[in-house]
This record gives sequence, structure tokens and C-alpha cells, in this order.
Amino acid sequence: MDKNEAHRHNRRDQTGTTAQHRTVTGQVEGKRTVVSHLTSALARAFLVALLVLTPSLLLKSTGADTEQLVVILAFIAGSMTFIEYYGRSPSIIEFRFAPPYNRLKFGGLAASIVLLTLICREAHLPTNAGYLLSKLGNDLGAAIDFPYSPVRLMVLMLPVDASPQLVDLVRTASGIAYMVSLTMMFIFLSCVRLLGWPTRSGAFNVWMNLPLFDPTGGGDVLARLKRDAGLNIVLGSLLPFIIPAAVKAASDLIDPISMTDPQTLVWTVTAWAFLPASMLMRGIAMSRIADLIEEKRKRVYAEADADALQQAY
Repeated sequence: MDKNEAHRHNRRDQTGTTAQHRTVTGQVEGKRTVVSHLTSALARAFLVALLVLTPSLLLKSTGADTEQLVVILAFIAGSMTFIEYYGRSPSIIEFRFAPPYNRLKFGGLAASIVLLTLICREAHLPTNAGYLLSKLGNDLGAAIDFPYSPVRLMVLMLPVDASPQLVDLVRTASGIAYMVSLTMMFIFLSCVRLLGWPTRSGAFNVWMNLPLFDPTGGGDVLARLKRDAGLNIVLGSLLPFIIPAAVKAASDLIDPISMTDPQTLVWTVTAWAFLPASMLMRGIAMSRIADLIEEKRKRVYAEADADALQQAY
């Protein structure tokens, strides 16, 4: 009896110790997950803020007011990024759980800003890297600068009295930015067609990755996804032509954008090239999601028909 009682006590102690060990292990893993999540959000926020500050840090200063405005914008962009990525579910950023969609967009935006900044910096602080980039951009701009091309429209957007140096700089910057945006888009298209994005990395949650898409907005979800995809692709294809024409037409009514300021040139050309490419990527992504939903529906319908036939027999 004493031996049996002692054995039962030992089993209770071991069970209690095991439960306590599991609890402690779970708490440690939970703390590690929180720390890792916090560190990841902080790193993304820092990179976004640094990207906003890059032209102001590397280019010639235009005044204290401009520097203060850039710092405020960098702080706002970093704060919004931290809040978005620290939360468990997204509120604005789409395809947050479907890499490398956002990583490609950030990489393309960063590459465009950094390269254009180095090219503009070459004017007052020559370097070997700036010279090579200027030469490459000049060749790309000259190759794309044909009648009715987006680069030609960007050059024609300049005032009539623009200096030849400014015309060459805008052509060079436009060539670099346009090629970066095309490269970003084609890399994503390769991920979709060749690597099976987004299902290759695991299960894909449509509603978590499309927080701005309202499934209860009316109509069939599949039709709405295809409609939005087509709209984004059409707008993304037309915006490189529409933006310069709109700015040129508006210059008769309001003061035109001064491209003589290097920071203004960097952000204007980057926005002109990045926004259309971003819309094209969104259109391609939504078209891919629509195809996945359609394939799943077909499988469900086929299984339902097969079950109905089995029950009939």
C-alpha cells in the first residue's frame, strides 16, 4: 500500500512538473514571438522613414522649412508603417501575408529613389557611381525617348525655356525610373506565372490580404475581383501617358512643377514611374486571386456533382 501510494504521489508530481514546464515554455515562446513581431515592425518603420529622408540627406539642402517638412513626413510614414505591421490584422496594406508582393514594391521604390538621388547628386558632387548611373540613364532615356513614348512626354512636360541640362537630366531620370518600375513588375509577374504566387508559400487568406476589399459590397465576389483587376491594369498602362499630359495642361492654369529643384525632380519622376507599375502589380495580383477562387469553385462544384451521382446510383 505504501509503495502504491508513493508511486501515485510521484506520478502527480511529475504531471504537475510537466504542466508547469509546458506553461513556462509557452510563455517564453509567446514573449519571443512578441519581441520578434515588434522588432520586425520597428525595422520596417525605420526603413520607410530612412527612404523618405534619403533625398534630403544626400542632395543639396533647399532650406530649413523643407528639411523640417521632410522630417515630419518621414516620422508620419514610419509611424503608419509600424502601426500597420505591429497589428495582427492589416487595415490598409494589401497582400501583407503574401510575400514578396510588398517587398518588391518597397525594393523598386527604394531603388528608384536612391538611383535618381545619386544621379542628381552628380551635378554638385561628382562620383564614379554617379557618373556610371548618369551614363546608363542617359542611354536608357535616349533609347526610350521616341515619339509618343512616356519618356518623351515627360520631356515635353518641361517649360519651353528649360535649359538643355535640365532636359537631359529629366530624360536620364525618367529612363532609369521607368526601367526600374518595369523590372519590378516583370519580377512579380514571374513570381505569379513561374513560382505559383501566392499559394507556393502556404494557404492564402483572401480577406486578410485584401483589407480594403468589401466582400459584402454587392454582386459576385469573383466578378468584382476581375473588374477591379482589369481597371487597375488599364489605369496602370495609361497613367505614364496621362500624368505628363495632365501636368502640361494644368500648367496654363497653375504654376507648373519646378523640376530645377533636385528633390522635387526625384519625387516627381519616381511617382510618375512607380504609381502605374504599382497599379499594374495590383491588377495582376487580383486577377490571380480571381483565378484561384474560380478554380476552387469548379472543384467544389465537380465534387458536389460526383456526390449527387453516387447518391443517385
